Amino acid sequence: MPYRRLTRFVVAPDGTRVASHTHHGDLPEAQADALLARRPSVLLTNGIGSSENFWRYIVADLEQDHRVVHWNYRGHGSSEESRSDDYRIPVHVDDLERVTEDMMARGDGKPPHHIAFSMGVRVLLELYRKRPELVPAMTLIAGAPGMPGAANGRLSSRLMFGAARQAFRASTPLVPLAAPAAHVMMNSRIAYPLGRAVGVLRQRAPRQDIDEFMLALRRMSPRAYWLTLRGLIEGSAWDVVPSVTVPTFLIAARNDFLVPMFEMERFRAALPHAHWLQVEDAGHAGLLEAGTEIATAVRGFLINHGLRTPVATPL
Repeated sequence: MPYRRLTRFVVAPDGTRVASHTHHGDLPEAQADALLARRPSVLLTNGIGSSENFWRYIVADLEQDHRVVHWNYRGHGSSEESRSDDYRIPVHVDDLERVTEDMMARGDGKPPHHIAFSMGVRVLLELYRKRPELVPAMTLIAGAPGMPGAANGRLSSRLMFGAARQAFRASTPLVPLAAPAAHVMMNSRIAYPLGRAVGVLRQRAPRQDIDEFMLALRRMSPRAYWLTLRGLIEGSAWDVVPSVTVPTFLIAARNDFLVPMFEMERFRAALPHAHWLQVEDAGHAGLLEAGTEIATAVRGFLINHGLRTPVATPL
């Protein structure tokens, strides 16, 4: 889905240019920044590998009366690959911090409502740990503070994650060799029906959107994807959760295989003040499979919690 947007960059200390995109809908591009500055702000943080089309329902809903921005991790979308070859979680958190501050400087100076999906949930919680004043409220979709099982301290879990980290490190040199086969699979006509057959995609997953996601993955650096995934296995933000006091909305998908319901239920139990939505007949691609339902719920959360009533934008 094509968006009307303004793209700009922040520059990290290692010189990597990290992209963010301000959606301006039907507003004239030349006046968009000035007209949007008075609107309440929303900042969208992706999952690993996910493309902007995952946000299309939320963008279409909120861009009418909010200032909506989404940004790209290093090696994703319009952002450069990491010049330091560093894709660990703290690096993404630092990038999100700079994007947030740049967004505030270009708007009314107030921090945005953050919406995070999948891996973005971990990144956003780590930003809350580091700079809680930048996160006045958050919506967390289909993501947990750590990998499934990371919340318990059992010896078996520690050994499992230790072995997984070693396996990821050992496999990194093989990524360029495996990439062509992965690209062939993603470009294959059977990718979508296979996803449906194994239950990763639900019946209402729009094929065009899934194809767009696959295209974005094919264009992405395999090394950037792999190192980002490897970084996600390191550590956990479960210890941050008890300190969260800001308005929070948790959204889980009943049929999510990647972030299973038991993990989201554990998250919910650890954050009892959070508003909760369980989406039926949706998996990890729930932002597409139940896009209208989720977008409507997000808007309702913003309104019900008094998170800065939208200001009418003069034309």
